[in-house]
Amino acid sequence: MNLTVTVDDDLLAKARERAAQQGTSVQEIIRQHLAEYVGQRSREEVAKELVELLRSTGGRSGGKKFRREDAYEGRV
Repeated sequence: MNLTVTVDDDLLAKARERAAQQGTSVQEIIRQHLAEYVGQRSREEVAKELVELLRSTGGRSGGKKFRREDAYEGRV
């Protein structure tokens, strides 16, 4: 079934950019959100997607390792 939706141009451009960064399409994201909205996605599917997202998203530490002691340094 086809569905026509009116969306602000800037919003759609940002959505397309973000979808491309995630290797998907706006259409697929909308399809996923609708399925989630009506409860067709299982908890396992959502958890799997979250784990994949966490693995594919790099941090911003630049590879630096942090120690617990470093977090509290200078606070006492």
